Amino acid sequence: MKTVILDMYGVILKETGDDFVPYIQRTFPNLRAEEIYEPWNKADVGELSSLEVFGGLGFTGDLVQIQKEYLDTIRINEGFYTFAKRIKKHNRLALISNDSREWSSYLREKYDLDVYFDVITISGELKIKKPDERIFLHTLDRLGCTPSDCTYVDDRRYNLEAAQKLGMDVILFNSRNVQYSGKIVSNFIELEDIVASI
Repeated sequence: MKTVILDMYGVILKETGDDFVPYIQRTFPNLRAEEIYEPWNKADVGELSSLEVFGGLGFTGDLVQIQKEYLDTIRINEGFYTFAKRIKKHNRLALISNDSREWSSYLREKYDLDVYFDVITISGELKIKKPDERIFLHTLDRLGCTPSDCTYVDDRRYNLEAAQKLGMDVILFNSRNVQYSGKIVSNFIELEDIVASI
């Protein structure tokens, strides 16, 4: 049985993650992008909690509520549900996401995502993030399959390159409207068509 491995942001979720900097800058306009990404990247590998990210950026008060207000701006790609239900009839489904443990848990619970996946790998839990090949190898080991058994879908080309080097078939989910020479889709209907043909 073939396995389809999906990215979270920019694929299952409409937001790519690029919205975080402008969201923070609405409150702290003098913060530079690199100052915002620094703690966020640390949370992605489990070095900071997600609340420490907001506190470190200068937020005070009820950080849980402040964090929730941000997370509730992130929307599900509704096409995912139909895709997942259909694909699961003939394929296994896995998730690899660069995200903090807390954010991933909140969003997966909110959108009831865990029921669709055979394996879920979150960088903040594993403390390794894409495009490091170890996060892919860890997922393959848990799945008990080889790279050639898998199709990997992401909206970032460098993550696709890492997966392809290991021997996976790869597809760009083009949430960012970028140029790409390989297989490319813009929605889950197109993705289902490609997966069905593999």
